[in-house]
Amino acid sequence: MFPNEYDVIVVGAGHAGSEAASAAANLGSKTLLITMNLQNIAQMSCNPAMGGIAKGQIIREIDALGGYSGIVSDETAIQFKMLNKSKGPAMWSPRVQSDRMRFSETWRDMMEKTQNLDFYQEMVSGLLIENGKVVGVKTSLGIEIRSKSVVLTNGTFLNGIIHIGDKQFGGGRAGERASTGITEDLLNYGFESGRMKTGTPPRVDGRSLDFSKMTEQPGDEQPEKFSYLKSTKPLTNQRLCYMSYTSETVHELLKEGFDKSPMFNGAIKSSGPRYCPSIEEKIDRFADKDRHQLFVEPEGWNTVEYYINGFSTSLSEGIQFKALQQVAGFENVKFFRPGYAIEYDFFPPTQLRHTLETKNIKGLFFAGQINGTTGYEEAASQGLMAGINAHLKVKEEEPLIIKRNEAYIGVLIDDLITKGTEEPYRMFTSRAEYRTLLRQDNADFRLTPMSYNIGLASEQRLKLMDEKKEKSEAFIHFFKQSSVTPEVINPILEIKKSAIVKQSDKLFKPLSRPNITMEDMQKIDFVSNYIDKHDLDHQVLQQTEIQIKYAGYIAKEKNNADKLNRLEGIKIPEGFDYSKLKSLSYEAKEKLSNIRPVTVSQASRISGVSPNDISVMLVYMGR
Repeated sequence: MFPNEYDVIVVGAGHAGSEAASAAANLGSKTLLITMNLQNIAQMSCNPAMGGIAKGQIIREIDALGGYSGIVSDETAIQFKMLNKSKGPAMWSPRVQSDRMRFSETWRDMMEKTQNLDFYQEMVSGLLIENGKVVGVKTSLGIEIRSKSVVLTNGTFLNGIIHIGDKQFGGGRAGERASTGITEDLLNYGFESGRMKTGTPPRVDGRSLDFSKMTEQPGDEQPEKFSYLKSTKPLTNQRLCYMSYTSETVHELLKEGFDKSPMFNGAIKSSGPRYCPSIEEKIDRFADKDRHQLFVEPEGWNTVEYYINGFSTSLSEGIQFKALQQVAGFENVKFFRPGYAIEYDFFPPTQLRHTLETKNIKGLFFAGQINGTTGYEEAASQGLMAGINAHLKVKEEEPLIIKRNEAYIGVLIDDLITKGTEEPYRMFTSRAEYRTLLRQDNADFRLTPMSYNIGLASEQRLKLMDEKKEKSEAFIHFFKQSSVTPEVINPILEIKKSAIVKQSDKLFKPLSRPNITMEDMQKIDFVSNYIDKHDLDHQVLQQTEIQIKYAGYIAKEKNNADKLNRLEGIKIPEGFDYSKLKSLSYEAKEKLSNIRPVTVSQASRISGVSPNDISVMLVYMGR
C-alpha cells in the first residue's frame, strides 16, 4: 500500500501543508501528503483573498523561493490591488481577490503534476517516535506509515470546537470533523500546548443584495501580479467588490445576542486575532464608533456567493441574520451559511528551532496555525520553509535559515521562536525593522539565488532575476550618466509644481524628487527611446525608480543590517549552561534556558533579556 519509508510525510493539506509537500517533493524527497479530505486541498477557509499589508510581500517571497502560492494566486485572481500606493515603496503590498473554488482546484492540479509526491486521505491520530526521533505516523485506521521526517500542518483541526451562539460542536472547519490524538501524543513527549480562537463571517447570496446602495470597490486600472515568472499574466478583466457600513441600529441588534455570545459568556477562553476582531468585539472594544466598514467580496467568477469581510462573528445565526438585514443593501439578504468562531490547539513556537524543527523530537517540524499564527500567507511561508528544511535534514545537508534582514519570512519565524505568541500572530510591515530592504518588488533579488543554490528555484527563475537585475542596474547607470537640459525638464517640473532648474544636470536628480515619477521621466524622448530599445518592462522601471529615489534610506538600512549580522555571527554553544553566569538576571536565565537561542543576536531579541545581560554573555564568551 505504501513504500517502505518516505523521506517526508506532511500532515494536513491547507496552505502550509501544500507548500511543504510541494517544496520537499520538488527538492527530490519522496513525499506523502496526508489529509482528512482531498477535496479541500489549499481551501480558503476564511476570506477569498491572498496578500495584503505585509502579507503580499510574503507571497512574493514564497514565489521568489520557488513556492506555488504566487502562481496559484495569479491563475485564480478575480481582482488585483496594490495597497498603500500613497506611501513609500516599503509599504506597497499586493493583494488579490481569488476565485475560491478555482484556487483549491489549481493547487491540487499543480501538486498532482509534481513528481515524488503521493497523496492519502485519512486522519493522522499519532506519531511514531523512537529514541527521540520521529519515524512516521499512525492513522485512525491503525495504519503505520514510516518516514525520516514529519511536518505537522494541522490548521484549526486539532481538537477543534465550533461556536455559534450558545451552540458548540466539534469540527475543524464548517462541515468537517476535528482531528484528535496528535495533541495528546505530543503532550506525552513533553510539549506544551495552548488554545487559540479565530472566526469567520456569514456567506450570503449575492442575488439577494442591492449593490446600488453600496460603494463600488474596483481593482487597479493597471493590475500587476504576484509571480515573477512570465508564465502568469496580469488580469485584463476584474470583478467588483463593494463596501457598506454597520450602524447604531445594527449594533443594538447585535448586542441582544451578547448574553449568549461565547465571546462574553466564558464559553471561549482562548485568545483571538487582535487585528481581525469579530464584529461583537469591535462593538465592545470601540464603543465610541457608531459604524464599521463591511467589504462585500465575491467568492469567484461564476458564483453568487459573497463573503462579508468585517462581520466575523460567533453570535447566534438568528441575531446575525436580523442585524445584517439592517445594513444598507442587505435588506433582503439570504444566508448561505452563518459565521462562526472556532477554538483549536496550538503549540507555543518557542519549542522550535529556526528551521521549524521541534527541539524535543528530531525530524519533527511544525508549520502554520499549530505555531500560533493566523492567515494563509503566514501559514504558506512556514510550510515552505518546513518542507525545505525537512528535506535538507533527511539529506544531511545544511539547513536554510533566512535572516530578519533578508525576508519577512525571516522576521516571522524569528519572532515566533524567539518571542513566542499568546494570540494569533499576524504579519505587519511594522514588525520588520528593515522593511525598506524587504520590499515586494525585490523579493527575487533577495531570495531566488539562495533557493537556486539548494535546488528549489529553477534555472528559469534565476535567469529572469539576473536579466531584471542587469537591466535595472544598466538603467540606473543611464540615469546617473545622462544629462538633461532645463528646456527639456522644466516643463515637466512646472506641471508637477516642483522647483525648476537653471542648468543642465544628471537625470537621476529630478527623479530623486518625491513628486517626480518614472512616468514623468518617460515624457523625455531619449528616456522613452532607451526604454523601447532595451525592452524594459514594468518591473525594471519600478526597480530603477525605487533604487534612485530611496538610495539614501536603502544604504542606511543596509548599514544597520550589517551591524545586526555581526552579532548574528556570534554563536552560542549548544547546551550552554546559563546558570553559570551569576551576573545574569533571574528572568534572563529562565528565558534563555527555555528558548535556547542559537546566536547572541537572537538572545538580545528575547523579551526579558536586557542589554546588560547581553554584555555579561559577551564578556563570558571572550567578546
